[in-house]
Amino acid sequence: MRRNAAAVVVAAVLPLVAALAPVNALARSARAVLAPLGVGVLADTLPDRPSPATAHPRRGPGELPTTIYGGAWPTSHVQGIAVDQRRGSVYWSFTEALVRTDLAGRVLGTVTGITGHLGDLDLDRRDGRVYGSLEYRDAGAFYVAIFDGARIDRVGIDAQTGGVLTTVHLRDVARDFAAGVDGDGGSAGVAPRRHRYGTSGVDGISFGPPLGDPDGPDVLMVAYGVYPDTRRRDNDHQVLLAYDVRGWQRFARPLDERHPHRSGPWAADDKVFVRTGNTAYGVQNLEYDRHTGRWLMAVYPGGKRGWPNYSLYAVDGATPPQRGVVRGQPAGETGRLATLAPDGLSDRRTGVRGWVSPGSRGLESLGDGSFYLVTGGWIVVDGQRRQDATATLHRWTGGTPMPFDRVSTATARPSYPL
Repeated sequence: MRRNAAAVVVAAVLPLVAALAPVNALARSARAVLAPLGVGVLADTLPDRPSPATAHPRRGPGELPTTIYGGAWPTSHVQGIAVDQRRGSVYWSFTEALVRTDLAGRVLGTVTGITGHLGDLDLDRRDGRVYGSLEYRDAGAFYVAIFDGARIDRVGIDAQTGGVLTTVHLRDVARDFAAGVDGDGGSAGVAPRRHRYGTSGVDGISFGPPLGDPDGPDVLMVAYGVYPDTRRRDNDHQVLLAYDVRGWQRFARPLDERHPHRSGPWAADDKVFVRTGNTAYGVQNLEYDRHTGRWLMAVYPGGKRGWPNYSLYAVDGATPPQRGVVRGQPAGETGRLATLAPDGLSDRRTGVRGWVSPGSRGLESLGDGSFYLVTGGWIVVDGQRRQDATATLHRWTGGTPMPFDRVSTATARPSYPL
């Protein structure tokens, strides 16, 4: 969710989901499944928020904690996490700051002073650096932010002058964001609209093998944000860009918010479309799961009638995308189309498959079927409102409508270097 639109979405999206409840059985299923976890349909509240006495729970030797508390911060909400098991670190995106903690939730350092929107995070296992989506919509600047996690060793490192952050510009996103669209998917008498594919920026980000080549070298996949405009017919796809980031040192520049740079690759190595129906601001968390070979896409559910409006989708990483018509676009535009995995709930009318699940605030695969799911919300600390976050350990089951089971302390998995 965009920083500039946070208040709008909180005020508008939640009533939208509630309004759909009488006509959409999915909303009732969502509440039934998520209520035991203590989360709402949009995962906007916190399950079992730790008290100060339990914020750093004990665990056995070599055991990952079942709960990690990310602290409470005077920022916008938590947007994603990355776990570095080798260094015993967790990186938390709070949209205006990056927070580094250990696995017990103790703060090791922070990067602050970001006025754009820092989104989802992921770790490059090859060098331990942390990658995140970062956008400045008013300037038309859309970046991959690259943090040197090992150097985030103190609180209050400045994002622009602290020497721990570089950025690479994404021209594809900027071009689609700025592009005009001739009508609404070809409808006569409809005024031209801006933002091709409904592009609102970038959010979800993850490393994994190229689609159709599960044994290939990791690429960085970046997901578009997509405006939740229910009047359009050209915004029903999730858009994924793939980049080989080896050699990106030649593009990387320090962040300069006063003079946003445009240094980056001319185009993505691959651009893929996934038809899910419209969502509220696109893929919030993108995560490749090496255990199942799936690319998981956690979203805020869309509001278009006629679509199932799930909150989690999956693409089979072993299936190559096929070129075809990108439905809803003007002039029969073609592109590389990825298909959803044959798992989860199935909507007969659209053929879309997915689940009702949290994950839009943070979804981290640990590679063996275990995940951290993140939730957060407003709390009051010393009379001040702050946003906090908690990651809870789950195991993938693939069941419907909720594909995760929460892991108890007794069954917590051992940690191991990835």
